[in-house]
Amino acid sequence: MSALSSTSTPPRAPYRFTVAALGGIAWNIFGAIQFAGSVNATEASLIASGLTADQAAVMTGYPAWMTAAFAVGVFGGLAGSILLLLRRSAAAQVLLVSLLAYVALWIGDAVHGVFAAMGAPQVVILTLVVAIAAGLLVLSRHPAAKA
Repeated sequence: MSALSSTSTPPRAPYRFTVAALGGIAWNIFGAIQFAGSVNATEASLIASGLTADQAAVMTGYPAWMTAAFAVGVFGGLAGSILLLLRRSAAAQVLLVSLLAYVALWIGDAVHGVFAAMGAPQVVILTLVVAIAAGLLVLSRHPAAKA
């Protein structure tokens, strides 16, 4: 092995790894759009979008820490997915923080009545969000994640 080859760029990540990292980026961009909509939502706008008055009151009345958890989850997931695509070791730590924020949000939804007001679809959606965040974290620990 020559000295030149030891300083060359690392081998490319497997195609599936790259697709999964890009999927994480796309998923979290979608989440960021959802977050922006939730921050700007009012009871009137939520009712106009099809929620009942009770559902709209729950969605606009939960504690600020839940909004913060949503922000950390989604923007941490986006940053972590970008780091994952770039195969940076920091991806694992950032994705762990994102997962923990989503777990906190899931617990908050359960405790503060969001699941009760919105029903099973909300439970399924947020459980899927947590599962995807966990999957991205697992992916960040894969050997392909190391540059």
